[in-house]
Amino acid sequence: MADEETPETTEETETPAPEAAEPEAEAPAAEQTPAAADVEDEADRPAGDVNPPAPALTRAQQRAATRHAEASKRTQRTPEERQAEREERRTKLAAQRRRRRAKEKAKRAERPAATPPEPVARAAGSQKVRLGRVVSDKADKTITVRIDTARRHRRYEKIVRSSSTLHAHDENNDAHEGDLVRVIEARPLSRTKRWRLVEVLERAR
Repeated sequence: MADEETPETTEETETPAPEAAEPEAEAPAAEQTPAAADVEDEADRPAGDVNPPAPALTRAQQRAATRHAEASKRTQRTPEERQAEREERRTKLAAQRRRRRAKEKAKRAERPAATPPEPVARAAGSQKVRLGRVVSDKADKTITVRIDTARRHRRYEKIVRSSSTLHAHDENNDAHEGDLVRVIEARPLSRTKRWRLVEVLERAR
């Protein structure tokens, strides 16, 4: 009996010794593992791969964040209170608009009124004179003259070209198609003729 108990006690005394030694051997390895992993990660990471800075917020995002922060600080309100606040804000803005419009109206009243441009005065009995190109001379003693005009558009500042035709009296059938002529205003000579040929400035080639 004594011989059988002896090995059991030796086994019990010898067995805990390696178990206690194992954690001591594993502890340094566990402590060194994260550091070694960090060193390896830093070695694998490229030199330019640095954590990028947080992107800067735009003005709209900053305003939204500010509004959100202010709204979170406010106490909960009833719909009636919110409606009353909206009405108060609208009343204040309407008063500001009225004051601004009154100031603008006062400024307009102080500003001198713009006088319309005076019409071009023509001597009584003076006739209008036009230059144009003859487009037809088929009728007897009558020529059809095209008057080309070019003016700048008041709003769009674009050159707008247009043309009009008139009938002029040519007593001697002097002008022919393609000629540059000067015509002058005259009394009604027929149903459509209100102009008279003065001279031929340039003959057609």
